[in-house]
Amino acid sequence: MINQTFTLRASVAALTLLCAAQITARAGETNIDGIAGFQDTPMLPGTPWHVHDPSRPQPPIVTPGDQPGKAPSDAIVLFDGTSSDQWVDANGNACPWPLEDGCLLSSKGGDIHTKQEFGDVQVHVEFKEPLPVKGDGQGRGNSGVFLMGKFEVQVLDCYDNKTYPDGQTSALYGQHPPLANACRPPGEWQTYDIAFTTPRVNADGSIKEPAYATVFHNGVLVQNHEAYLGPTGWRFLAHYDDHTPVTGPVALQYHNNPVRFRNIWIRPIVPVK
Repeated sequence: MINQTFTLRASVAALTLLCAAQITARAGETNIDGIAGFQDTPMLPGTPWHVHDPSRPQPPIVTPGDQPGKAPSDAIVLFDGTSSDQWVDANGNACPWPLEDGCLLSSKGGDIHTKQEFGDVQVHVEFKEPLPVKGDGQGRGNSGVFLMGKFEVQVLDCYDNKTYPDGQTSALYGQHPPLANACRPPGEWQTYDIAFTTPRVNADGSIKEPAYATVFHNGVLVQNHEAYLGPTGWRFLAHYDDHTPVTGPVALQYHNNPVRFRNIWIRPIVPVK
């Protein structure tokens, strides 16, 4: 009881001091273009801005989609169920995947990728694993989402289907298993929400920082700002070569399994200065 009383008193005292500091600080408050803040505060490292600086540029206003998963107002829609015009095959020809019931069906013609290249991005992808279930391990509902055309987030049917962990659904393939298996049963729509940071390179083309990915699978965090060891490969240790590009397309993998995709959109990530 004594410890609880002491803790309560300490908390009240700390809150009182904070409130007093805030009241005192009001004396240094300034107003710029109708925005109240402070410019007698310390400078934020690496920026020209004070702590609580009212002159700092306001973040852009983005209108969210009217339902979860819908594209926000500043997104580039890569597939809306009506056209595959944003996609081409490996040779730059028209997308060979057929449209069926508002979906892109991975059924022939190899991998596809976007015509446009991107750097740092937020990506939303919805996919559905095939029914009836066929195969097991890596042979069940295999595909993939490739950032920059090089860094894969694995697509696979791992609902009641085990495989090597760094190759299961939402793995950074061959490198990092997911934090959880969040798969829905085959035949149900699933979602990936990916935040991807491209590699940073030095002036001579060597790698300064690796690529990173944060991934939510069906709303569950499965990759928490994980670093790619290098571009995705099979049965070898990934690594970076000199002169790694810093932009690239989004690609979807054809792996002889009829995986369906819909509602694909992307937002280039532009830092707020």
